[in-house]
Amino acid sequence: MADDLTTRASAIPGLSTLDLRDRLASGALRAVEVAGALLRRIAEVEPNVQAWAWLDSDYVMAEAQRLDQLRLSGRPIGPLHGMPVGIKDVIDTRGIPTANGTPLDAGRVPREDAAAVERLRAAGALIMGKTETAELAFLHPPRTRNPANPAHTPGGSSSGSAAAVASGMVPLAVGTQTGGSVIRPAAFCGTVGFKPSFGMISRRGVLSQSPTLDTIGVFARDIEGAALLCDVLFGHDPADRASVMMAPPRLLSTASAPPPVRPMLAMIAPPRMDELASEDTKLALDELVDILGEGAFGAPLPSIFDEAATIRERINYAEMAKNFYSYEKRGRDQLSDELRAAMDEGKAVPARDYLAALDWVDVLYAGLDEILSRCDALLTPAAPGAAPEGLGSTGDSIFNGLWTLLGMPAVTIPVFEASSGLPMGLQLVGRRGDDARLLRTAAWLMAKLTGAAEAKE
Repeated sequence: MADDLTTRASAIPGLSTLDLRDRLASGALRAVEVAGALLRRIAEVEPNVQAWAWLDSDYVMAEAQRLDQLRLSGRPIGPLHGMPVGIKDVIDTRGIPTANGTPLDAGRVPREDAAAVERLRAAGALIMGKTETAELAFLHPPRTRNPANPAHTPGGSSSGSAAAVASGMVPLAVGTQTGGSVIRPAAFCGTVGFKPSFGMISRRGVLSQSPTLDTIGVFARDIEGAALLCDVLFGHDPADRASVMMAPPRLLSTASAPPPVRPMLAMIAPPRMDELASEDTKLALDELVDILGEGAFGAPLPSIFDEAATIRERINYAEMAKNFYSYEKRGRDQLSDELRAAMDEGKAVPARDYLAALDWVDVLYAGLDEILSRCDALLTPAAPGAAPEGLGSTGDSIFNGLWTLLGMPAVTIPVFEASSGLPMGLQLVGRRGDDARLLRTAAWLMAKLTGAAEAKE
């Protein structure tokens, strides 16, 4: 019996997300087996990666046993039954510390779950713990290291969520993005990261940095895992004024199906790409053009997009100065230099300029109409290059912020490798509300590029 359990548990790291889901649902794997295997994996790699802000193995095993008893009782189980999920430490969890990456919230234990955590629990997910975040989900990095090379940043601010999934400590994790905090760390760590359209996932119970930009996103081993998780998380919530009221988009069934016709992709060079993109990134994109052939076309952005980064930053900093005022009042001296400087800059933004920046969102989105009418998705780098060396920064979100500003869905897939051996991601961007189609296109492209790489070997 012990040997059988060991054999089943040893297979977990190699399972796709859907295989793991199906085995848990059928009882071929028990939640306690999965939890135990992942806790052993965490014990092995966490000392080097440091992805967890809070983790209690007794809590995890007790929850796993409860979920196993539920399945054995014959009562209905949820679509994420027993699936372990890491939660970024800016998302409230009832009875579990949520410190928001700042000593000013040390020891804070919420009384209620965030809306996203409510949905996860209702779906039968196993909350594994809280993952490390940059200070107040901004720039000052946490202690997390890149699993591919601990001398390099994992990105941020969802540092722990990306690193936990990439290192095999958990198959699924939840993060947030205000600039590039899902897409960039996923690219740096070598995993799938998905930032949905703005308003698709309720932010109730989540640290509010910039309400115009804050978006919940997910990390997964594969596209299907991201779709499975977001099928649970998507849904209208009147408590979040940005929440979109629309029918469920059936992400997983769409993403798992082949496209009706071969997708057409638009190659986008974001502002400052020639200046900032590494040679590895440029070579990878050139190779991608050769692989896609007539299935892709180049599409230069109108010059008005050169101002997008400044516009996004103006909105972000002005709203952050307001939303983080209570932290500044309680202990400005305990905030990082980066955060204090950004808040001071936000305070100096005139109301006229802030309101004008908000007006630019729809103007810029309209500037993409002609390109979007000709393609299934936009293709663009997920980051200037591989994860930079050093842990004093989380890297540059310059190639992500535009799509966050415009509220468009974005996904990064781990299909490139830098000359250093570090992973690099490719970012796909879709129309607002067209999340399912974007994930289907990403799954198709990931399969195509993986096949092309295998053909070379």
